[in-house]
Amino acid sequence: MAELSLNIMAMQPVTAGFRESVSLAVIRRSVSVSDLARVVPECCGLVWNAVRAQQARAGRHVALYWDSSIRLEVGVELFSPFVDSGEVVTSATPAGQVAAVTHYGPYRGLGSAHDAIRAWCSAHDRTPAGPSWEIYGHWLPEWNSDPSLIRTDVCYLISA
Repeated sequence: MAELSLNIMAMQPVTAGFRESVSLAVIRRSVSVSDLARVVPECCGLVWNAVRAQQARAGRHVALYWDSSIRLEVGVELFSPFVDSGEVVTSATPAGQVAAVTHYGPYRGLGSAHDAIRAWCSAHDRTPAGPSWEIYGHWLPEWNSDPSLIRTDVCYLISA
């Protein structure tokens, strides 16, 4: 009998509301879908090195997708001043009406969160209005043994 492998993923319902812009320190890249799993963690590490060097206060990792060609900004939330350093520059998430969903599970399942937001938009006569972004929860030790606990918030700027 073949062994059955289950990928347990869960999502909260899609919500919509106004979100303020959040300051970021990022590295900008244009990448293919196949390179995301390598580029996102690589850039997060480089950004953290620059943030630590300036002793800036920072939060969670963020990947900001400006368009479908995967013009990407990867970095961290900023909670104190930061001066651009080489390829690490300041940016921000857009402010405005946002549809968002919280995804629990391995990153390879994030496509279902994006699909849920697009379906919600269609059902509620809303249109994605440009960028989307993923906010990755701080890594917790229990995620190593139970990846179904990994938290990622997925957000889309939408038409009002």
